[in-house]
Amino acid sequence: MYVISCRNDNKLVFKRFDKAIESNPDAKPIFHSDRGFQYTRKVFQQKLKTHEMEQLMSRVGHCIDNGPTEGFWGIIRSEMYQMNEIIDEATLTYVINDYIKCYTKERPQDRYFIELQI
Repeated sequence: MYVISCRNDNKLVFKRFDKAIESNPDAKPIFHSDRGFQYTRKVFQQKLKTHEMEQLMSRVGHCIDNGPTEGFWGIIRSEMYQMNEIIDEATLTYVINDYIKCYTKERPQDRYFIELQI
């Protein structure tokens, strides 16, 4: 589940947050984010508090916990955009959906899955 926008602003972050809450209304997870302005503003802090979530952020300059996600987006940037001509938001949405489906079904990466030992 994701959202796209022409702007990296509060509206984008709040829309994604609200979709996640709607899909998982009883969850009380730890919310991990970077230190972007959208996540440090009081209005977002209030959203977390309303949903009884604790926020977790890396220390400045120590973003290793974002590694898997950053790696995935790096692959998308280097492959998906070079293999497709993105001309509008509809094309972008289609290409992202197709790429994620292909990447997760045809090219699964062990580093993105946690195997439970029972």
